[in-house]
Amino acid sequence: MGMINELKDFAIKGNVVDMAVGVIIGGAFGKIVSSFVSDVVMPPIGVLVGGVDFSKLAITLQEASLTAPAVVISYGKFVQTVVDFTIIAAVIFLVIKAINSTKRKEAEAPTAPAAPSAQEVLLTEIRDLLKK
Repeated sequence: MGMINELKDFAIKGNVVDMAVGVIIGGAFGKIVSSFVSDVVMPPIGVLVGGVDFSKLAITLQEASLTAPAVVISYGKFVQTVVDFTIIAAVIFLVIKAINSTKRKEAEAPTAPAAPSAQEVLLTEIRDLLKK
């Protein structure tokens, strides 16, 4: 029973749940970026370099035979993956930069001193009366 309780405690901790949510959102974000790159960014780049479809660029090392498929190096897909990574890295950098600047502004903001307690106010009044 003790091991099950430990597992429950571990799984319910905030860090594990936050990490799980981050992984799920990251996976969905990766799909969005991949679609953006393959469907929006790469076609105009292909047109600019002469109508090339990057996802189909490949070097054939061995032609297909009756018993074996063709052996190819699909470097176009690699180029597309590198562009995906670059866009994801840039977006993550901008998000982290925005978060860090927000944290810095919060840290730099002067905090107002805490209001004195009722006892302190009373003692201050007594001190002022004694001075008179």
